[in-house]
Amino acid sequence: MLSPFRGFWDVRSEIDRMFDEVFGGLTRRFGGDDLAEWSPAMDVYSKDGDLVIKLELPGVKPEDVDITLQDGVLTISGQRKAEQEREGAGYYVKERRYGSFRRSMRLPEGVDESKIHARFEDGVLEVVVEGAAAVTEPRRIQIEGPKGS
Repeated sequence: MLSPFRGFWDVRSEIDRMFDEVFGGLTRRFGGDDLAEWSPAMDVYSKDGDLVIKLELPGVKPEDVDITLQDGVLTISGQRKAEQEREGAGYYVKERRYGSFRRSMRLPEGVDESKIHARFEDGVLEVVVEGAAAVTEPRRIQIEGPKGS
């Protein structure tokens, strides 16, 4: 069955994520940038005809997150600010990522902008787009015969 929406895309973040999975440990071990961009973990699912988007944003304040809708594209962006390094602290491992992120998703046509709600609780952002995952049947187009018959 085809999904009623195309899904999130952020080519750079996805490529960065894949490279980080393969080479990230090496980069950090050999002096790579600890403050590189990051992409928060995300779930997108349908529930009772609604589209539900959840992003894990530990350490991010709600005021550092923006949710916008333009031309049918929902964009969630924000920033996790780096903590000040502790004076005299001897770090053995430093893997947490800081910086900005951006995830975008094309919503199905006809979504009512007033039916998009967001809630931030315990480091998890939940965006609900009411009715966006409702399964609709394709409209059949009748084929007419040749003119004049």
